[in-house]
Amino acid sequence: MAGIVSLNKARKAKAKVEAAKQAEANRAKFGRTKAEKDRDIAEQARRDALLDGAKRDDQ
Repeated sequence: MAGIVSLNKARKAKAKVEAAKQAEANRAKFGRTKAEKDRDIAEQARRDALLDGAKRDDQ
């Protein structure tokens, strides 16, 4: 015969595994390093400056 299994502990263990899987998926989907974020901000600033420099003053 098998030993006694606490259903509450089994349920919590299963939930913990599911949460870990979800956390891993979120890290892959949303996680970016600070260097990547800084690079994107610098690239956006460069594009904005280029666009502002190309504007005409026709008013």
